[in-house]
Amino acid sequence: MNKYFNIDFPGKLFTVEGIDGSGKSTQLKLLHQWLQNEGYGVFFSEWNSSPLVKTTTRRGKTRQILTPTTFSLIHATDFADRIEREIIPPLKAGAIVLADRYIYTAFARDVARGVDPKWVRKLYEFAVEPTIAFYFKVPLNVAMERILSSRAQIKYYEAGMDLGLSKDIKESFISFQEKILIEYEKMIQEFGLTVIDATLSINDQQKKVRDIVIKKIKELKKFPKPFSHHLSHLAIKK
Repeated sequence: MNKYFNIDFPGKLFTVEGIDGSGKSTQLKLLHQWLQNEGYGVFFSEWNSSPLVKTTTRRGKTRQILTPTTFSLIHATDFADRIEREIIPPLKAGAIVLADRYIYTAFARDVARGVDPKWVRKLYEFAVEPTIAFYFKVPLNVAMERILSSRAQIKYYEAGMDLGLSKDIKESFISFQEKILIEYEKMIQEFGLTVIDATLSINDQQKKVRDIVIKKIKELKKFPKPFSHHLSHLAIKK
């Protein structure tokens, strides 16, 4: 892999992080819609979405044979493919890239599974440094209430059942998310994550995100605005 971390690309990369139930994906979708409506070239990339390892990951999860290290390597492969196909080209072209989860997800989840922190960080040293890495901070009890009330079923690895935290899947899920939350809190200072209070209203959070983003993209080229398709109920005052 090429090492990209210290390269200054003309485009801008904004990432969102947070435990399940933090609302980060909702905020990124709103930001995506707004930037497109403003006329910017915007590209989206999502964690664990590369077709390169999708079949392997599905088989491993189905058979429940993935170890913490295997999990880490599979996600690193997925991320490497996304970097080369979905992130680097738009950044080179001067566009905006929005990433739903980034390297910090691996740093939080893999370490929560017992993988060595230094090893994981070394594994992702080829990553591009984000322009802004947003961390949507939410109390564990609030996040769990959102998740457990909206999902009919929690998946085995999602709940950290492979770690033997609890025989009850909901209890295991809560314990695993607590471990992940602890790792995120450590990274705020280590990586300079930009913290957003995820207990605020959706509109208030989005306004804070937009105020931060707009300062970083002033020099980027705009394109003719697309035909008006912006949903009025998603519009948020600047």
